[in-house]
Amino acid sequence: MAVTAVCPGSFDPVTYGHLDVIRRAATRFDRLIVACLRNETKPGLFQLDERVELVREVTADLNNVDVEVFDGLLVDFCRDRAVGVIVKGLRAVSDFEYELQMAQMNSRLGNVETLFMTTSPVYSFLSSSLVKEVARYGGDVSDFVPPAVADHLSRRLHP
Repeated sequence: MAVTAVCPGSFDPVTYGHLDVIRRAATRFDRLIVACLRNETKPGLFQLDERVELVREVTADLNNVDVEVFDGLLVDFCRDRAVGVIVKGLRAVSDFEYELQMAQMNSRLGNVETLFMTTSPVYSFLSSSLVKEVARYGGDVSDFVPPAVADHLSRRLHP
C-alpha cells in the first residue's frame, strides 16, 4: 500500500531549511504533497502562485513530490486526498510547543498523525522571516535559499 504524506507551510519564501525537510520526507514516503497555505489574513511577500511556482521549481528533481494549495483546515485537505500523515520540521524547542498542540488537534479532528523531523543543524536558525529581513537590507541570502528564490527576492525587494 502506497503511503502519502503532506508537508504544509506558507513557504514565503521556501528556504534550504524547508528543502531539507521536504527532501528527507520524500525518501520516506511513496508520495509527498507540499501544501502551500493560502492565508488571506496574513499577506506575504510573494503571491500564492509565486510561492507555488518556486516550490515546484526547487523540487522538480523529486519525482514523488507534488505541490498543491490549501486553505482552511489541514485535516480537511488530508481527508480529501486520503492522506494520513503530516510531516512538520522542527528547528527548536519553541517550535515543538506550538506544533505539538497542532498535531494533537489534527489527530483529534481528523485522525491524522503528525511526524516531526528535526531540521539539519546547519539550518536550525533559518526562517523565511529572517531571510526576508536580510534580503530587504541587501544582505547575501545565497546560503539560505536556492538561486531561483534569491533572484525572486532581489527583484521583489530591489527592483
